[in-house]
Amino acid sequence: MINLLIVEDEATLSDNIKEIISDLGEIKQVYDGEEGLFEAESGVYDLILLDLMLPGKNGYEVLAELRKKNIQTPVLILTAKDSLEDKITGFQKGADDYLTKPFYREELIMRVKALLKRSLGLFDENQIVYKNISCNLATKEVTVDDNVLPIQGKEFDLLVYFIQNKGVILTKEQIFDRIWGFDSDTTITVVEVYMSHLRKHLKPTSADQLFKTLRNVGYILQKD
Repeated sequence: MINLLIVEDEATLSDNIKEIISDLGEIKQVYDGEEGLFEAESGVYDLILLDLMLPGKNGYEVLAELRKKNIQTPVLILTAKDSLEDKITGFQKGADDYLTKPFYREELIMRVKALLKRSLGLFDENQIVYKNISCNLATKEVTVDDNVLPIQGKEFDLLVYFIQNKGVILTKEQIFDRIWGFDSDTTITVVEVYMSHLRKHLKPTSADQLFKTLRNVGYILQKD
């Protein structure tokens, strides 16, 4: 059974989050940073949903202590703090994903599922599949309708990231942080360049039409 930990001091919101993800596993709720850290240190959880503004210890402190102790349980930050600086701090402390409040229930579900799939290896024979697109995580090979496409390196990582988050709006900042990282010497414009390359390689199969550009926001891989 999958075990999920919600660390959120607002009881009503915590209950709402629990209701949204209740079908995904067993859920434990705690309401302050100290208890959240205590529970997380047990190592029994597959995913932690962590608020930042908590009594006792804030979410950054909880996350930093977990990573310092080499506890690598995936952490999804859920917070009203939506500045780029806050997001950078969260990822630098060791967060695996960052979702700002308010959020759509469908987006929360998709992000939780994506993190669980990555952390638990919930892929059949190292394959991640969406519609007629198949990515082999072991060989880094992409096929569409059994045709192998020349998608490699960061393009491969980009495609997998979208498939893991299909139906979810991904901002350019999120994509850059996930694929290139904060220490990259390049700029965020590289996202547009690689999206163009990816679409070009998918175009002969018409799979490029599954991607939608949201002007001044980011991109989304259409769910249906």
